[in-house]
Amino acid sequence: MAKAPTAPKSFESAIAELEAIVQEMENGAISLEQALERYQRGASLLKHCQETLQAAEQRVRQLENNVLAPLNPAEDMRDQE
Repeated sequence: MAKAPTAPKSFESAIAELEAIVQEMENGAISLEQALERYQRGASLLKHCQETLQAAEQRVRQLENNVLAPLNPAEDMRDQE
């Protein structure tokens, strides 16, 4: 019986694990069963990352009172001169 996957400790650790899974699968040195397990874990990590980013975006919208202005670096540079 396979052990239940653990939740990532943080967004950054989830990204690092995803990168490792992609690298491992790209190397092609794992069995089909291992590849399927890695794919399933990767899908779970991806969902976690997407949910984390959505929550962060929602929090930023709340902090900015739902008024997010697009950034224009050129105008910012002119304002500093």
